[in-house]
Amino acid sequence: MNSKALEAIALSVRSLSMDAVQAANSGHPGMPMGMAELGAVLYAEILSHYPRDPGWPNRDRLVLSAGHGSMFLYSLLHLSGYDVSIDDLKRFRQVGSNTPGHPEYGHTPGVETTTGPLGQGVANAVGMAIAESMLGEYFNTRKHTIIDHYTYAIAGDGCMMEGITSEASSLAGHLGLGKLIVFYDDNGISIEGSTELAFTEDVGARFEAYGWQVLAGDAYDPKEIERLVERAKEETARPTLIKLKSVIGKGSPNKAGSHDVHGAALGEDEVLATRRALGLGDDDAFFIHPDAAEFLENRLEKLKREYDEWQEQFVEWAEANPELKQKWDKHFSDGTSLLQRVELPEFSIGDKVATRKASGTVLQALAKVVPNLVGGSADLAPSNNTAMPEYGSFTRSRRDGRTLHFGVREHAMGAICNGLSLHGGFRPFCATFLVFTDYMRPAMRLAALMKQPVIYIMTHDSIFLGEDGPTHQPIEQLAAMRAIPNMTVLRPGDAQETAEAWLMAMENAQGPTLLALTRQNLTVYPKADASWTRTLRRGAYIVQNSDGTPEVVVVATGSEVPLALEAAAASTRKVRVVSMISRELFLRQDRAFRESIVPAAARTVVAELGVAQGWEGFVRDSDDLFVLSDFGASGPGADVAEHFGFTRQRLSALIDA
Repeated sequence: MNSKALEAIALSVRSLSMDAVQAANSGHPGMPMGMAELGAVLYAEILSHYPRDPGWPNRDRLVLSAGHGSMFLYSLLHLSGYDVSIDDLKRFRQVGSNTPGHPEYGHTPGVETTTGPLGQGVANAVGMAIAESMLGEYFNTRKHTIIDHYTYAIAGDGCMMEGITSEASSLAGHLGLGKLIVFYDDNGISIEGSTELAFTEDVGARFEAYGWQVLAGDAYDPKEIERLVERAKEETARPTLIKLKSVIGKGSPNKAGSHDVHGAALGEDEVLATRRALGLGDDDAFFIHPDAAEFLENRLEKLKREYDEWQEQFVEWAEANPELKQKWDKHFSDGTSLLQRVELPEFSIGDKVATRKASGTVLQALAKVVPNLVGGSADLAPSNNTAMPEYGSFTRSRRDGRTLHFGVREHAMGAICNGLSLHGGFRPFCATFLVFTDYMRPAMRLAALMKQPVIYIMTHDSIFLGEDGPTHQPIEQLAAMRAIPNMTVLRPGDAQETAEAWLMAMENAQGPTLLALTRQNLTVYPKADASWTRTLRRGAYIVQNSDGTPEVVVVATGSEVPLALEAAAASTRKVRVVSMISRELFLRQDRAFRESIVPAAARTVVAELGVAQGWEGFVRDSDDLFVLSDFGASGPGADVAEHFGFTRQRLSALIDA
């Protein structure tokens, strides 16, 4: 260990971080200054990575769960040779820079995930560790180990307070993810002041109860940090939490150890005082110690040799294992080319099938052809129809299983799936009841922000689920999901549409997709549009047309499409019934297409068992919204619908009004 170089790197991190935050007059200098030595040890001694190829599959993953300390990461990425320039650091938190206020995936080379909402990064890291374990089981051979890396995360007190960290860490301990190492920045400070105000638990004891190895050390002893990491790597059956006692804002003579340095620039006077305390000149803004630059430049040469050795080994492995190489290519493709080989189940007109059950059947067909399709449910697999028994369960003792058992941990489930997707090599899905998207919405929002193609199977999608009552009956959840930019929400009306919805989800590589599915059986209906499977991909199609120009167009989704067909049959008017599987996809189409499906000249009635929000622009009069604006009730599904007047007779009367 080159102590002199490590000191130079840590000094540079403190200088760059405080100056960038000061230049922006916005940011969080405390964490980067307080954990600078950890960053120096990681990038100078521990991490296996290659800055010239940030997407190298076998790189170690480092997740900054305490994303507010983003200058910690940006400083080290710049020093290590990633495409993050000194000018980028000087433009910290400015529009158009690649150094945004919190790390953003796809925006800055070397950033593994978007963090900031505390605890998300810890859960992402759990997903990445699962992915590493799975891929190693799939592809490593006795002669060649091509997947063998660690997942590291840095978390602060805020991460430890958030419930998602508890959910994810509990599962990580249960699964024995021995190559997951989390550093805990134990500085005892949060925004309001000392953590004594609200957080006095024994974090180490909690993690030991989860089944983790817990180690502790001094954040300012690089040799001890390195020894602790070595001990963590020696423990292969448990993830490791390394508690590092630190001082927030270390180096600042007047603000170190205070909440004042957590989330605000030091101020010009304190920046000057800190430079002097660190032994820098008054004009040494954005200072980089020459020893730091020289050491990390030499380090880059060593990293390249390791990278080249892996590339050579990968070629040897591929030549020796052509079948595994073919499987590898499938895992690391977007999977769309494989969909042509899928033998979808056949559903016939008149079949009565719950769309959740149809989804489960389609899932099995997809799993046979798409080997990287993995996922599971929040303890609801029998209800969500998401188990893949043919491929086994991922457990502590079986790493090649494709069904994940998340337990009742919806929030962590969503974020773990983000980590699986971000790692590469997998197309993850997860499932629960639609109403419980409320528990996982933050992770779903981040999937949309990062454009990760996670698939959400959300069943029991209306009051028709029945007896479980209003706590389980979704009312506003469809509107909430549709409100997330880049989230594709699909609500199929029968089993045939469900099969196509799954294909649409698999085809969507630019963001997450949600399938809203029924508990109750729906009758498969005939489709007037002979090309409906193609038209459907534009968001809506004509299920049943009228003789001549329609007087009324009923736009329905999901289980309300069969209801609309029954109501139209009883109506005295010329009625067109439209299945709008995705309102957002439909609204993105050109005007001519939208007019061909929902003519402006016709009166439009909207039928959906949920709030009206977002449908107002489809109708001339709010009375034409056949929706539900109240919570549900407990009872058999049909009785609940009768109770709320959500019946064929009432919809038919509205059409005829």
